[in-house]
Amino acid sequence: MVKKEVHELINVGKMLPLMEEFYTIQGEGAYTGTAAYFIRIGGCDVGCHWCDVKESWNADLHPPTQTDLIVKNAEKYANTVVITGGEPLMWNLNYITQQLQQKGIRTHIETSGAYPLSGVWNWFCLSPKKTKLPLLEAYKNADELKMIIYNKNDFLFAEEQAKKVCENCQLFLQPEWSNKEKMIPLLIEYVMKNPKWKISLQTHKYLNIP
Repeated sequence: MVKKEVHELINVGKMLPLMEEFYTIQGEGAYTGTAAYFIRIGGCDVGCHWCDVKESWNADLHPPTQTDLIVKNAEKYANTVVITGGEPLMWNLNYITQQLQQKGIRTHIETSGAYPLSGVWNWFCLSPKKTKLPLLEAYKNADELKMIIYNKNDFLFAEEQAKKVCENCQLFLQPEWSNKEKMIPLLIEYVMKNPKWKISLQTHKYLNIP
């Protein structure tokens, strides 16, 4: 397939730079403990220093893959698909979500919200980053706000972001993995004082699964 043709297919979402895909247990947020098929798309310029998938940042390292093939793989395993990255909204997600939903598969996204919204979603997990803030439409569509807590200053950032989402959006504070021993006691204290928040833990890492 010639480069121009690949570029055109990527633009309409019929190819995506697939980093990895796997069937596992959702480890974070509102759907913790739920079986789901994860589709990780390459490409991200948000640049979190604590990111645990920095190999996803360069989209050129991840081959453009036929979206129909990704959907075919997903439907073998699960009734819920989580599209993540990288930053998945860098790409056109209308086609993949339409195809998944036509097959009765729920579509979830995990995103920083820093790029224009595409796709049709049953669940929208927004995880804002200071380096590149979400667009207004991301706040409006968020079902779940997941704030990563690396240091004490992140509590203030979390409260600022919580003011921007809808009233029925679920609020989660999640300790950054490398700093969890220090931050978990602070999270416990904070949530007990501010019960609108819940604690999210990366339970998949405790379970030693993807």
